[in-house]
Amino acid sequence: MKILAVDASTIVATCAILDEDKILSEHILNYKLTHSEKIMPMIKEVLNSCGLKPKDIDVYAASKGPGSFTGLRIGIATIKGLAHVADKPVVGVSTLEALAYNMPLADGIVVPIMDARRNRVYTGMYKWVDGRFETVNEEMAIEVTELIDMLKDVEEKIIFNGNGTLVYKDQLKEALGGKAVFAPASVNMARASSVAQIAMMKAKEGKVESYYSLVPNYLRKSQAERQYEERKRKDGEK
Repeated sequence: MKILAVDASTIVATCAILDEDKILSEHILNYKLTHSEKIMPMIKEVLNSCGLKPKDIDVYAASKGPGSFTGLRIGIATIKGLAHVADKPVVGVSTLEALAYNMPLADGIVVPIMDARRNRVYTGMYKWVDGRFETVNEEMAIEVTELIDMLKDVEEKIIFNGNGTLVYKDQLKEALGGKAVFAPASVNMARASSVAQIAMMKAKEGKVESYYSLVPNYLRKSQAERQYEERKRKDGEK
């Protein structure tokens, strides 16, 4: 089974092709938010480098969020378009779950954090148990201080990765001390190969869907929606 996966949920644009247990090709670009210009050329490059055409891919996969609203829409729309043309199924993968999967067989709890601005983060908690990747806490959008409170009583090592570590590393380290460990750069950002590996597991379990039904999971309302609701609230108070 061949899977083509993309992740455009952050500033990182990445795509990969996985053939069963072998990563055939992966492209990562961590430079500026130009996903609308970069994603399709990257996909063409990984396909061409492997001598493959869109119809040769069995399942298409995309990071479905949380993350950048625009980036998620671009990534998902691209995958849906390719799957539509090739008439193939798709799999949506949590951005946070894929980030945590960057840390294979980690000894401790893996906590990916993505900066959601205004002292808020997207996060979840994951753990490897007897070689199996398990969810400890479902993904959520919370204040950094709330996350710290949740982790203070954890006795295991806590491994952080994701772009939120670049913003909140000092705060997390001060609050959690030596049990807080931070991932190196190579596994601190989105990787389409991780999206593809999770998608492979889901596909083999029959957890695929039509390209019509794949939608982003934003976890929170857009800034425009929040501003609109705030204006309505203020108008109602007059």
